[in-house]
Amino acid sequence: MKQFEGKVAIVTGGTSGIGRATAVAFAREAAKVVVTGRREEQGLETVKLIEEIGGEGLFIKTDIRIADDVKAMVEKTVSAFGRLDYAFNNAGVEQGFTAFPELEEKHFDKVMDTNVKGVWLSMKYQIPEILKAGGGAIVNCASVAGVIGMANAPAYIASKHAVIGLTKAAALEYGKQNIRINSVLPGGIETPMIDRFAAQEGVRDYLASLHPIGRLGKPDEIAEAVIWLCSEKSSFVIGHSLLADGGWTAQ
Repeated sequence: MKQFEGKVAIVTGGTSGIGRATAVAFAREAAKVVVTGRREEQGLETVKLIEEIGGEGLFIKTDIRIADDVKAMVEKTVSAFGRLDYAFNNAGVEQGFTAFPELEEKHFDKVMDTNVKGVWLSMKYQIPEILKAGGGAIVNCASVAGVIGMANAPAYIASKHAVIGLTKAAALEYGKQNIRINSVLPGGIETPMIDRFAAQEGVRDYLASLHPIGRLGKPDEIAEAVIWLCSEKSSFVIGHSLLADGGWTAQ
């Protein structure tokens, strides 16, 4: 029997990149997977990938910045599949390189509302249902940017530090109730977000050079870390910030 048979997982931001790879990885381990995001066409493409490997998936259009959307996301998940066991709160946005005084309030709010408020809202509605199922696991997607500083990216750096803080606080609150909550901290990963972030000439090569492994990471490499954090193989791990950064922070 595969390790997540009979279980249900939500993946926010499952329309591309790390989220899509993780949704498929959950399905490969026999979980029923709810894929959420704002882009319906891409979300349905992820569901198709799940179905192509014999899995069962469902797309729910969701803006994680809106409480009613997140509440409905969880309610529809339980209505469709009867329970919730795991969540990968992955949805997020980047901040283009911007000098500190030039960052506009609307851009700061967009990054914080998506990357921080969205994770908080997701856990707020996920945790009660996971408790009803007898426990499970939540992984929040932070970033190497959650443990380092970087010039010209203040909102993004602040948001990912905050995700780690939210994760630790929730982990301490629910560890004794059989919900293990951790975060994964990717380095630079080959995703559409990196494509946007590194649109300026030379930025991609610069980002790759920050990784002693000699390259950017792949979405599947982060997906495997998430699966491990949700599995019984990590049963003694709570409140942890798992770096998967190609050695960036080892320097």
